[in-house]
Amino acid sequence: MTEQAVENTKALTPEEQEALTQQWVKEHFQKANRFLAEKGVIPSKVIAEESRYLAPFLAVWKMESKQPKPQTFWVMSGDLPSDYVDVKVAATARDAIRHFSMMWQLKAENLVKSGAVKDKTQAQFAQLLVSRAESLYQIHNDEKLWKEG
Repeated sequence: MTEQAVENTKALTPEEQEALTQQWVKEHFQKANRFLAEKGVIPSKVIAEESRYLAPFLAVWKMESKQPKPQTFWVMSGDLPSDYVDVKVAATARDAIRHFSMMWQLKAENLVKSGAVKDKTQAQFAQLLVSRAESLYQIHNDEKLWKEG
């Protein structure tokens, strides 16, 4: 979201802001479902009470699937590449964010070291991974975002 778009949302009533947030949550829930389906995983249920979102930046969904086999995943969507991991790697959404951050840093480093970055598009993707990984790490470390209640 651009700085101007953020400024525009400040002029909205609380009800309008909530409606925009709910619309964003719905869109990114659908995006997470599509992403899993593209990977051959058919989601069957979201565990909403353990999922977290920070609209308009990211959402981390805890989702169960029955197909191709029963499993539970952390699925991330938002203003970043969609990704997923088995729930066994992280106990909470916060831990999942830290896991994605570290995983993306390593993935970007491996892309560069392996010589796989051969054109501008690949270089931009590696930089996007690093940038988003750093943002995720900041979100993970921000205690204000994780206070319960």
